[in-house]
Amino acid sequence: MDDDAELSAESRIPPPSLSCPKCDSLLPSELGTLTCVKCEVELEVDHEGTRKAWREEKVSCPSCAKVLIAGVGERPANLRCVSCESDFVLTPNIPREEITCPKCERRLRLRKRPGARQISCPACETDIRVEF
Repeated sequence: MDDDAELSAESRIPPPSLSCPKCDSLLPSELGTLTCVKCEVELEVDHEGTRKAWREEKVSCPSCAKVLIAGVGERPANLRCVSCESDFVLTPNIPREEITCPKCERRLRLRKRPGARQISCPACETDIRVEF
């Protein structure tokens, strides 16, 4: 493995999926101070249940596979394996949404993120507008 490559593992616990109270569009999948991408309202989002689950989350070291307890109520989190002393980043879990192509009916899985985007179906190349 390249020494310059950053090791990472994805959290299995997503933050709650929330909608903007002003415009009802999807908010970014994180906790803390968030800005709605549609109406630009700024809000403070916290969820102690998620932070507790993050602190207690069991994670496999991407280098040696030893199971560790994260111990940190934030994502991303910089962690160090107590066994092999590798440093790695525990990245946030970004929920995925399944959509169906309107032309060929192929199922596509996309990372849920706020705002609109244009994608092309890999099977039939139909352009699809997606908004969460």
